[in-house]
Amino acid sequence: MDQRHEVSRRTFVVSAAAAAGGMALGFHCPGGMARTAGAPEINAWIVIEPDDTVIIRVARSEMGQGVFTALPMLVAEELECDFAKVRPEFASPAENRRRNRPWGDMSTGASNSVSGSQQALRRAGATARQMLIAAAAARWKVPASECRAHKGVVLHLPSGRRARFGELAALAATMTPPADVALKPPSQWTLIGTPQKRIDVHDKVTGQTVYAADVRLPNMLYAALVLPPVFKGTVRAVEADRVAAMTGVRRVVVQPDFVAVVADSWWRAKCAADVLPVTWSDGGNGRLSSAAIAASLRQGLEQPPAGIARREGDAPAALDRAVRRIEADYVVPYLAHATMEPQNCTAHVAGGRVEIWVPTQDADTSLVNAADAAGVSHDRVVVHKTMLGGGFGRRGAFQEFVRQAVLIAKEVGQPVQLLWSREQDIRHGFYRPMVMARQVAGLDGDGAPLAWLVRVCGQSIAASVVPEMLSTGFDRNLAKGYLADMPYAVPNILVDGNILVTPVPVGPWRGLDYTQNAFFRECFIDEMAHAAGRDPYLFRRALMANKPRHLATLDAAAARAGWGSATGPRRFRGIAVNEASGSVCAQVVEIANGADGELRILRVVSAIDAGHVVNPLTIEQQTQSAVIYGLTAALHGEISIKDGRVEQSNFHDYEVLRMAEVPPIETVIVPGGGTWGGVGELPLAPLAPALCNAVFAATGKRIRSLPLSRHGLRMAAAR
Repeated sequence: MDQRHEVSRRTFVVSAAAAAGGMALGFHCPGGMARTAGAPEINAWIVIEPDDTVIIRVARSEMGQGVFTALPMLVAEELECDFAKVRPEFASPAENRRRNRPWGDMSTGASNSVSGSQQALRRAGATARQMLIAAAAARWKVPASECRAHKGVVLHLPSGRRARFGELAALAATMTPPADVALKPPSQWTLIGTPQKRIDVHDKVTGQTVYAADVRLPNMLYAALVLPPVFKGTVRAVEADRVAAMTGVRRVVVQPDFVAVVADSWWRAKCAADVLPVTWSDGGNGRLSSAAIAASLRQGLEQPPAGIARREGDAPAALDRAVRRIEADYVVPYLAHATMEPQNCTAHVAGGRVEIWVPTQDADTSLVNAADAAGVSHDRVVVHKTMLGGGFGRRGAFQEFVRQAVLIAKEVGQPVQLLWSREQDIRHGFYRPMVMARQVAGLDGDGAPLAWLVRVCGQSIAASVVPEMLSTGFDRNLAKGYLADMPYAVPNILVDGNILVTPVPVGPWRGLDYTQNAFFRECFIDEMAHAAGRDPYLFRRALMANKPRHLATLDAAAARAGWGSATGPRRFRGIAVNEASGSVCAQVVEIANGADGELRILRVVSAIDAGHVVNPLTIEQQTQSAVIYGLTAALHGEISIKDGRVEQSNFHDYEVLRMAEVPPIETVIVPGGGTWGGVGELPLAPLAPALCNAVFAATGKRIRSLPLSRHGLRMAAAR
């Protein structure tokens, strides 16, 4: 790497004490809250510098999904600034608490960054615009009604006078914000809906972006972990003397559930951690295995349900009247997040204060975890958010890496950077759970679904965050995809299930339970179509009469893919649709069955109705990302457990799709409007069922479990 880039990437500029009474050791991270002298804050979201640079604060985390561009677009649309002069920065979690939360919820997940922020952001922009106009009117002593803002300038229409935002900002900041502002109707948008290159990309590809692992502080040490090999294991004994004399080693920190070696470089810390003798208690989980968990799930399908998620009509009675009955069990394995950036956090604890630098999806949770670990009040913590090298839900509610870093730094008394290894990241995640579903359907004499019974059994992701979710014995979230978000009208439906409790930690995996339920449901609806002798696309259409958004999106995907047209010899298609995060996505996967027996993925067509579109490029990029993530899981993804341990450890045995393996991905944006939906998670869910339905079309083999690599198929995702 160019040495100049290395310096700018890894060096922090020493600043004065952190804001809001922060620690004396304060370092300003690029993207952090601005401290530019003479730059007035118009409101909590907007700072305007004298040179007309508009700083727009972003409360959500940027992990590649594009919110560092999309969210400022919402503000800039109403502000009427020059978007080329916009500079985003992260809002401070500590400042958010100190100011009574003007930036609201700082959590980033559930694909709700745009939908959950758009109202406040557009209002902030409109309010600031009115204040700038009021400042210009006061300067010129004219009615504000004679002025308008455009492209970073306030114009006095009768006289032609003009003033730049940078000239007016100081006066505007003293103006009383209007009690109410009118927001532009979509017909007047000039920025929202236009393709804009992501603001953060240039610095990332040139190596200038500072990730949390790039943080360098004076007198900083480095920590590597030894973690329990068995789930829920605890420390029994540590022979710290065995590594005390190793080069660079400064300390061994022992906690009930981890041991850390602290050294003057991470590599030295890791080398010592690798040979440090630690004796663990397995907590009684040393015999846990994937096979045992699968047996418990099957037993859960046989037992009476703990709860009912949906009941319409009388499905059992209707099933007895059916002319044709279809039944199948489906299963998905545990899946890891496999973020490219392993978990890490840099912490400094001194003088009753805590400062952390962390790649987090939820900065407020980071702050609380840091405070609790250090034993200080929340107002004694400063959190510096950095860009994330992938999140996918892993860096949201579960942030044990923050707790670990703070505990280590507190004991050492110096800044410490904790970095997990790739192996630890794979073996100590919060996995998408292994889940089974039993589905039974009855068709009438015309081949239409008369009854549909679904029983699911698996771990509750929601209960891992809020245990009270299981107070009734069941978590309805486990049935996502079969509830109001199911696109198919079936007169008699019963969805119930049981919850399995295991020591395996589970969490959101680029979405909640609909990511596996879309696979269950969309493959099974294909089984119904086949049993009825109907085309899978037309079979779906007939059941969507009361779902116009789903129907339009399904039609758009089918049209782009050329569904119904001749595919040529040995070419086959599969289709699937799903709703989540206020959006609808339908996908068609086209594959070829080669003469050598290898199945090759030729293309993926993805149509999405996300309502109002802020940045079309974001939708295209998010779709590509989700499809690649989904293909990886469908083809290879599996976390298996033996003797209470995760068997996989790195990308050699937990494979991810390589660039050369990615097929062409076509994105179709379906005109929506009237709603604000999410994009980041949704296109993942239809991918696996569309692919498996294409495999059935090509081979006649029905895939009811993932990954595909376990089915003796030779399959490649390649151009």
